[in-house]
Amino acid sequence: MIHHTIRFTAKPEVTEAEAAAAIQRMRDASARIPAIKSWTVGRDIGGDFEYAAISVMEDLDGYEEMMNHPAHLEIDRAGLPLIDTFMSFDIVDDPDPEISAKIAAIHERRYQQQPDIADLVTEINYSGSAGPTANDHD
Repeated sequence: MIHHTIRFTAKPEVTEAEAAAAIQRMRDASARIPAIKSWTVGRDIGGDFEYAAISVMEDLDGYEEMMNHPAHLEIDRAGLPLIDTFMSFDIVDDPDPEISAKIAAIHERRYQQQPDIADLVTEINYSGSAGPTANDHD
């Protein structure tokens, strides 16, 4: 299983109504992606972020399907411009010592295929497991 977790804070100028609409769009998108076996999207309590989401996929194939699903790409394009600070990480139970490199390769392919999304991510304060590198969209 792979638990993909994101945590984020909206830009100061984003209204509560805009943030609520974006969170609802994330929930709707998560429900439309077959590879996501379970998910939670909502407020991040007890940390330095306002919101968080967790998506659970069975394996790397499901992870890649989720990352490249049109609903996920739509959310990235609509939501990333609203974000000030963003972090992501993955929790895996796969004993494969190469799992981290395989997840990184999924993101590298995604950013090469979707350079506009790579550009959006580079414009925010980002840390974590899924950020683009300079080579991902040159």
